[in-house]
Amino acid sequence: MNLQLLHEVTAFIWQEGDMLDHGEYDAWLALWTANGTYIIPIDPRQTDYENTLNYAYDDHHMRTLRVQRLVGGESISTSPQPRTVRSLSRIRVLSDDGVTVTVRAAQNLREFRKESLKHYTANLTYTLVRREGGFQLQRKVISLINSDDTLAGIGYIL
Repeated sequence: MNLQLLHEVTAFIWQEGDMLDHGEYDAWLALWTANGTYIIPIDPRQTDYENTLNYAYDDHHMRTLRVQRLVGGESISTSPQPRTVRSLSRIRVLSDDGVTVTVRAAQNLREFRKESLKHYTANLTYTLVRREGGFQLQRKVISLINSDDTLAGIGYIL
């Protein structure tokens, strides 16, 4: 196990989660490669995201629109804007080819909005690309453990 690499990817993943919880969406958008994809599959066991229905399959343009809807109050599912706290754990490097690092993690997200506290649990898979001084997001897959059940208001960024 490469503990230095584990430390670096953990710091990156924690930073990304902190940006989302504190509404630093421009900084979050800057973490992505130009052709990166943000995916929330409906079937938590699905791996063929390109050929199946997903809650989200966002490229750069769609991520930008998602942020605009979130901060602009244009989406009923994000108005008022939710307050979130996410805990990221069980971070494991699955592969490293020297350029791309694949990482799996667990996320527990608490959302408070409209006097209601909700809890979302997911397995996350990150594909990170090495850049000078760190990483960029190439792909992030959020596999909610209950994604094939009834979900309400997941219009914000998980």
